[in-house]
Order: sequence, then structure tokens, then C-alpha cells
Amino acid sequence: MKMFSKFLVASILSTFSSLTFAQTFPTSQAVVPGCGDKKIKWDVTTARSKHPTATPDPGKALIYFLQDDTNFQSAPKPTTRFGLNGDWVGATQYNAYFYVSVDPGEHHLCAGWQSWVGVSAGHTSAADHFTAEAGKSYFFIVRNFYTNNTHEPTNVANMKLEQVNSDEGQLLMSKFGFSTSHARK
Repeated sequence: MKMFSKFLVASILSTFSSLTFAQTFPTSQAVVPGCGDKKIKWDVTTARSKHPTATPDPGKALIYFLQDDTNFQSAPKPTTRFGLNGDWVGATQYNAYFYVSVDPGEHHLCAGWQSWVGVSAGHTSAADHFTAEAGKSYFFIVRNFYTNNTHEPTNVANMKLEQVNSDEGQLLMSKFGFSTSHARK
């Protein structure tokens, strides 16, 4: 009887611990660390003739967010929101960029299309992380892809977020417009 009691207690504890680890969390909690609230939408204005750059404030770093729609052969072009450490920090539309100042340290980034763009969509969000150093600038670009090829039965729009070097970032910024955005109320 004593052996059976020990077995029973061990079985119960094992069952409860398994249930604890098997819990599923609401989808609102199952987000990428860089993304913001999916409900927040942005209004974006882009000045095509402006190409500002900045230098980091003392003790800070800069992150430039760029959107490249060169290979997105459909209209409308996506509005892309950019997230930093769990909050959206701005948005762009059609070959544009903006920048934000950040503290040194590890940062989690996210990019996501704000809404459906009228085509079949594959990856509509992407994420990355990096460690910022004071006095440095970092360039992250979203490349949106869609080829309207009638010979391909599976035309799917996709995005990719990647870090580019400062030379490539500045070259693209000279061709892209500068976006300002604000969250809708």
C-alpha cells in the first residue's frame, strides 16, 4: 500500500506539471517581442523630395527603417509598420524611410503590413534583433515582393526584413522619400 501511495502521488504530480507546461497562452500574448498591438493603424505622409539624415545624440544610437517596393509589382503598395521592443514606432509607404533614436543595448525589431494589399499574401511580417552601440547608426530594410506573372499559378506577396550596411542604406535613402507617421486615434 505504501508503494502504491508513492506511485499515486508521483503520478499526480507528474500530471499537474505536464499540464502546467502544456498551457496555451492567448494569441494576444503570443507575439514577437518587437511587434506592437495589431489593432494600431498608422497614417503616413511621405515627402519624396526630402532625404534627411541625422547623427546620434550623445549616448544614443539611430535606427533607420526603410521600405523597398522595387519588386512589388501590384497596387496598392503595402503600408509597413515598424516595431521596436513591443511598440510600433512608425510606418512607411512605397520606397520610403524614417529613423528613431534608441538607447544602447539589445533591441527587438518587427515589421508588418498594416492591412491586406489585394494579393495572396505569404509572409506579411518579419522580425530581427540586434545590439545597438552608442554613437552608431543601423539600417534595417523591408523588401516587399510580388510578381504579377500570369504563368505562375502561385503568385504570393512576401516581405523580408534585413539589416543593410550604411553605404547601401544611405544610397537607398537618397532615392526614397522620407516618411512621417502617426497612430490613428
